[in-house]
Amino acid sequence: MAQSPNEKGSSIRTYGDPVLAAMADEITNIDGKLVDLAEDMFRVMYQAPGLGLAGPQIGVQKQIFVYDVDDDPQVIINPKIVESSGEWVYDEGCLSIPGLYVEMLRPKKVLVSGYTLEGEEVQIEADELLARLFQHEIDHLQGVLMFDRMLPDQRELAIVEYAKVGDNPANAEPVYLRLS
Repeated sequence: MAQSPNEKGSSIRTYGDPVLAAMADEITNIDGKLVDLAEDMFRVMYQAPGLGLAGPQIGVQKQIFVYDVDDDPQVIINPKIVESSGEWVYDEGCLSIPGLYVEMLRPKKVLVSGYTLEGEEVQIEADELLARLFQHEIDHLQGVLMFDRMLPDQRELAIVEYAKVGDNPANAEPVYLRLS
């Protein structure tokens, strides 16, 4: 269970860390500490680099995730998928399972509700990559990893391939896994 620290000391938890398998707690108070947490999460996400990062991925069991698609950094608190439709297959990666990209089928479109750091309720319609990002990060808040979305034989193969990446995924060749 390796962790990669950033300059402030937060580190991304990786597969095998029990915090990734636990349900995150709903946030009931949006305050300065939450703003500081979001800023730290952005630093960790950009350093990784990644498109999104959920609280549990840095050991914080709170329902918050940050993301940045198209240079538009955003924070969503207590997110829920309200609707989903369609299907889209895409090579999905995860900062908590570094170096492994797995062809995954997920809904193509989602409607997500949640709150901003200002406490405003939002609903966001998302398609393709952004929809996948939302689903992936919300999975983290529910203690679900990509491996959990696979059939048992697929999961076994994916875990074997992930083990080949080793403790230093930055120096390893990425593994792309086709499960269909």
